[in-house]
Amino acid sequence: MSTMLPVSDSNAESRPSTLTPNLRAILTRISGSARQALSRCRPWTELIDRSAFAKPVSFADATSRVRKNFSYFRANYLTVLAGVLAISLISHPFSLIILLLLISAWLFLYALRPSDQPVVIWGRTYSDMETLAILVILTVVVIFFSSVGSLLISGTMMGVAIVCAHGAFRMPEDLFLDEQEQLGPGLFSFVGGAASSAVAAAAPAIASRV
Repeated sequence: MSTMLPVSDSNAESRPSTLTPNLRAILTRISGSARQALSRCRPWTELIDRSAFAKPVSFADATSRVRKNFSYFRANYLTVLAGVLAISLISHPFSLIILLLLISAWLFLYALRPSDQPVVIWGRTYSDMETLAILVILTVVVIFFSSVGSLLISGTMMGVAIVCAHGAFRMPEDLFLDEQEQLGPGLFSFVGGAASSAVAAAAPAIASRV
């Protein structure tokens, strides 16, 4: 009489463990880019110095001030913009939860999922192309047909308005920029750096299924 012994799939047990290092790498890269951006912030006392505020004499003067202040306070302005977006999302918990679920779906169903582990939902197996198509459609629906998209747009516009108002009313005569800073890529280089870091961390898992 033969006895059937249960056999465990060691590969199946090791697959979920690959998610943790990849996720940790993405979070580490993003946090590193954020710390680098914050380290470049100018002293906040310069940003809110009341004696340096005055009404611009013309639209051209306001535009010139915004451009100069943007070059000098670009890291501070990014922090303000991120803070406004964070407050907008926190004040709308339902939209924040939907956005976090959407990001989690992209991470765990596509970016961090091993290429040899298919997605199985309700007994149906989905290929990589089908999974990608579903995620793209889901993203479009969430962004354009829910409150998440309008919340992100309104939060961004509010942050940009605050930055432009500050830049137009703060006199930049006491600000001194180095030549390298004047020729720098600008505010959104920090956003691009964080995004490229996240893509670089997830690239091996994505490339393996392309």
